[in-house]
Amino acid sequence: MRATNLRFGADWLPSPPEVLARPLDDQLDDLASLINGRSWTALTGAGISTDSGIPDYRGPESPRATPMMYDEFVGSHKARQRYWARSFLGWPRMRTAEPNAGHRALAELAAYGLNGLITQNVDGLHHAAGSEPVIDLHGRITKIICLDCGQLTERADHQQRLLDLNPQIAGSEEDLRHAEFRPDGDAVVDDWSDFRVAPCLNCGGVLKPDVIFFGESVPKERVQRCYDLIDSSEALLVAGSSLAVMSGLRFVRHDARRGRPVIIVNRGATRGDDLANLRIDAGTSEVLTGLVARLRDGYRPVGH
Repeated sequence: MRATNLRFGADWLPSPPEVLARPLDDQLDDLASLINGRSWTALTGAGISTDSGIPDYRGPESPRATPMMYDEFVGSHKARQRYWARSFLGWPRMRTAEPNAGHRALAELAAYGLNGLITQNVDGLHHAAGSEPVIDLHGRITKIICLDCGQLTERADHQQRLLDLNPQIAGSEEDLRHAEFRPDGDAVVDDWSDFRVAPCLNCGGVLKPDVIFFGESVPKERVQRCYDLIDSSEALLVAGSSLAVMSGLRFVRHDARRGRPVIIVNRGATRGDDLANLRIDAGTSEVLTGLVARLRDGYRPVGH
């Protein structure tokens, strides 16, 4: 029988370089062997959306970007000007992004034991691809929330309000599409000091995307739904996340403590590598479509 990098029990160690360098076909066989016949949950990060043209923060070719912190946004009008000016320019690209092969593969994998998705992304592309259920751990960029009255509105409607308030930087639709795109749907803005921020139409309060900013806590009820989904499954597959923040890493640690298989698919190292039974250093689209092909063709583990 060929060598494998599947590991169970207490013998969990980081995959050595020679294991990660094995042919991808062999690693996909290992993945199919772990997934086949099991119920499982997928946890996705920004890496799964890069093939849709949305950059991530930590990938090998990611642009340099400093995310907006929650306290900074709430406490500073200038910070909100900067955020909304960047978001205004980035929204046309985010709005038109479409699901890629990785998103579509996960939707198809519901027929092969996938119980549901937890995503750290705010782009809504898993929903567009047809996956369900999907728990948007960090919210959805398509909604705006008032921090004072709690009213929710559509981001597309908010874009028109910003356009009306800021005709001096509106430019053409084509110009907006070519702005330097950054993670979380924003874009580089050279001068934002005159940008006019739109208040809540209901109460005049502060508007914020209905997403979790860095430094902001995920609602406890949402976190519990994630744990409930994971506990109803027999394995966890991480796709396109460096697990750099605890909001995702905690689920990997949770399954690892309970002795359930953890699979990580990501370009570059992650904080969960030492907990993974199988670690594949490759693109999510390539790996997930390869997994679908094997399971669709009736994959059988080696020796069966």
